[in-house]
Amino acid sequence: MITRDVLPTLTMGIDNLFAHKLRSLLTMLGMIFGVAAVVAMLSIGAGAQQQVMAVIESMGVRNLIVESRPAPDQQAFQRLRQVSAGLSLADLRVIQSTLDGVGASTARKRFTPSKLIPKPFADTPTVFGVEPTFQGIAGLEIAEGRFITREDDAAAAPVAVLGEGARIALFGGRTALGEHVKVNEQWLRVVGVCGSLISSQSSSGGGPAEDRNNMIYVPLRTAILRLEDSQSQRQDEIDGIYLQMPTADATVPASRVVRRLLGETHHGADDFTMVVPSELLAEQRRTQRIFELVMVAIASISLLVGGIGIMNIMLASVLERTREIGVRRAVGARRREIIRQFLLEATLISCAGGIVGVVAGVLLSWIIGRLAGWTTVVSLVSIVLAFSVSVAIGLVFGVYPARKAATLDPVEALHYE
Repeated sequence: MITRDVLPTLTMGIDNLFAHKLRSLLTMLGMIFGVAAVVAMLSIGAGAQQQVMAVIESMGVRNLIVESRPAPDQQAFQRLRQVSAGLSLADLRVIQSTLDGVGASTARKRFTPSKLIPKPFADTPTVFGVEPTFQGIAGLEIAEGRFITREDDAAAAPVAVLGEGARIALFGGRTALGEHVKVNEQWLRVVGVCGSLISSQSSSGGGPAEDRNNMIYVPLRTAILRLEDSQSQRQDEIDGIYLQMPTADATVPASRVVRRLLGETHHGADDFTMVVPSELLAEQRRTQRIFELVMVAIASISLLVGGIGIMNIMLASVLERTREIGVRRAVGARRREIIRQFLLEATLISCAGGIVGVVAGVLLSWIIGRLAGWTTVVSLVSIVLAFSVSVAIGLVFGVYPARKAATLDPVEALHYE
């Protein structure tokens, strides 16, 4: 019964829209632009979020990272060293003996070499002096050869494992396994090559971003004993500590314990930072939700303008079709049928505008991704959200014109010129 009543009304509404094609198209433009803006903005935000999430997750949500904080100048460094000796292997041993539940851990010695042979084609790779456990903590996969072993570290062996970016920068298309690399004054034999990492850029401790593919991994003792430019530095001095906890939830309580321990051993000197990827991940998700709400709110202004346009056109349509409404009422049409007719027309305009807007938004996202080089992700949620809002606005702004049409007096409507 409902279908039999709705179908004639729907057909009448479609005929009326096609009878005024240009007016209907202009009315849809607000909805098209609004929906396209919502889809495009959410896709850009989702793409940026995906990249940030990948970087944070690449740090390991079960990991806890302690970074030495660089001093702004030499005088500040000297003042800091009068209070604290900085991060050291002794700090790692204290943490290991005090903190419960540490699954794996490693110290890190990081530096950019002053001399490198072969000369890199691109940016100079960063050298990471680490222990063998770093492979599991950082989630590195070996494409060729092997990673550093305990025997390598114990003997301070002159060996190296290259990231995929470092391999390309140093050897181009040639195989690197078994070749030699000169770092500062020390020749190192390449014993392994890491697989390429999708999330290549990382930054921790507020430091500069590093290309995680453009790395040279060497045993920690090799970095300290063989590769240091300055022999005056303490041999137990490091610049990073990686700890892997059993679960992501354990990282936050562990960070409090580590911060308290280092605060005591460093005598309150603010010379280190804590990076807790699980906290960063949770905070980033909260930020993303706020960002999405703001983007939708901004883009919805276009939808609001489109809704006002629908109301304006529908009010003009009511005035234009006054005699038609009078005739329908005179032959027995009830008020709810008049309301249904005009609501259906408003809904048709918003639905058509929503569909075209979704297509335009997806196309716009693709164009932005290609031209700007950004990562864009069009999700089903953004499409459903934008389309649903457009239909809802069409219904809301179509109610008043529909009620106005239904309340017309049939006698006066029939005499309207």
